[in-house]
Amino acid sequence: MAVPEVLEQVSRRDRVRADTVREIKQTARRVLVEQGEEGLALRAVARAMGMTAPGLYRYFDSREDLVEHVVADLYTELCDDLEASCAAADPGTPAQKLMAASRTFRRWAMGHRHEFGLLFGDPADDVLRDRALQDGPAHEAKERFGALFGALITQLYVSRPFAVRPEEEIEPELRAQLGVCAEMFPAELPLGVVEVFLSCWIRLYGMVCMEVFGHLQFALDDAEPMFEAELHRLGESLGIGEEYRRP
Repeated sequence: MAVPEVLEQVSRRDRVRADTVREIKQTARRVLVEQGEEGLALRAVARAMGMTAPGLYRYFDSREDLVEHVVADLYTELCDDLEASCAAADPGTPAQKLMAASRTFRRWAMGHRHEFGLLFGDPADDVLRDRALQDGPAHEAKERFGALFGALITQLYVSRPFAVRPEEEIEPELRAQLGVCAEMFPAELPLGVVEVFLSCWIRLYGMVCMEVFGHLQFALDDAEPMFEAELHRLGESLGIGEEYRRP
């Protein structure tokens, strides 16, 4: 057999394998949405695809391996949406990009509740928690997500410095941890900026998390106005309150 023919066969096998892997991950996501994380088992995915569970092991080493790749794809999808919203912000100031990304984060979460739970909920599986700390597709995709918001807050502070606590006023136990966290930012920043960033993230993430998991229904039928009010207050704390515009 000629070398070009051999290469073509190899290339065809690679394409078929890539298509199968893609279909498996898409099916796993569908199972996740329909049955929740507890129902995301290799047997359920195989049954939905008309395959045998052992057949899936030709593509993924374990359930955890499959979930890790699904998580990586979800983070990639979310990051792509966040970056697109920042690129479309008009005007394209750091403040408008930050607000656009915040709204997109909430919108994605509300439109993908089960996926959000897999990414940002408490992992029920110790193996998944351990794998999240290792290098791999999920770890890299998660770092991209964190770097995106880190870059936005850096751009904002560099262009319009906001008030932060002097380093000597930050509690020593907190100061040490902020120093480690500061390494994720693309530029060297005062530790007070890192503290403000974490405070804003806690408020943004906390608001979205409570809405996704239904913990605001006791008070709010529609949490969007409260989210917008909170976003406005966050803008004021960052010195960009005057740039807030309702969508």
